[in-house]
Amino acid sequence: MLQPSCPMPTRAYNIELLQEEGRAGPDSHGWCFGLPPGISPSQWPLDPLTGYPLVHGFTLCLPEDYRCHGPDIAGLSFFASCFEHSDGGTAPDEAILAAMTGDDAPADERLRPFWKAARSGHPRLHRMTDILDDSFAVILLTQAELDGPLCRPPDTRAARGLSSHTAPRWIEAGSGRTFFDWQVATSLNRKAEDHALYRKFGAVPEARLDWSRALQWRPRANDPNAGKAPLDRFSTDKPSGYQQPRYYEGGIVKAGYSRKHSWTADHAPDHIGGTMQPIQATPTFSAFYIEFEEYFGGYNFGGGNGQLDFLNLQLDWACG
Repeated sequence: MLQPSCPMPTRAYNIELLQEEGRAGPDSHGWCFGLPPGISPSQWPLDPLTGYPLVHGFTLCLPEDYRCHGPDIAGLSFFASCFEHSDGGTAPDEAILAAMTGDDAPADERLRPFWKAARSGHPRLHRMTDILDDSFAVILLTQAELDGPLCRPPDTRAARGLSSHTAPRWIEAGSGRTFFDWQVATSLNRKAEDHALYRKFGAVPEARLDWSRALQWRPRANDPNAGKAPLDRFSTDKPSGYQQPRYYEGGIVKAGYSRKHSWTADHAPDHIGGTMQPIQATPTFSAFYIEFEEYFGGYNFGGGNGQLDFLNLQLDWACG
């Protein structure tokens, strides 16, 4: 596990999703959905399984006490695989995968755009895969990049011509509208206005690439686990002094006696550091992580939530 280049934080931060558009700039805490800032189309990571661009999930400016890669790295953009292509894992297009991961340029010129794309990535691009082998990525950003112009997705003509997968809808309608329509279509609610996402977003997302929702973080009032690596509740190892958010009243280990400690009262589900509340097992992560829900950029976690360790560049999620 990497060692942070900053002291351990003493606070954790709730992240609130606002009912307004996100924006780049020195006063922005970030946004989810929409487009990433400060990179070029050639640096937008492609999915090696399909050849299409990964979906921009969120961009986050980190609090100064969580800038674990040094003071010059002020935030990050997170990219995810397209849920339209994944049904228990994305079936790889073998020719595109070989072109993106091979050392030599492919003989077929039609595949060379993928080979070139894999070699023109951002210098601080970090790729990850989940338990299904689906693709994710993080680009660590400077303040100048966070303040930079929004980036449009790269040209998809090569993928449209060769990929065994259809072009994802988000490239035309935007990731926010695509996620919203998918959630509403799979819900028992028939009216968009009755859906929980409508109340979360404050509107039906407009069908455009740059539609987003602003993010704002603030310190938690009380979190004894700030600066401590999360620890699974079944672990017998207690190196960090991490406290579990739940306990059993009277020591009676039954479902009806499970309680949350009072200090969790103001803990939002989307947050930076502190007490982790995963749907299933707690991953072995550093104290420098983000926990987030499916609506925080649009993912298929099976009703669960995800965690990103941005110190060690690791991803975990579990279904509900």
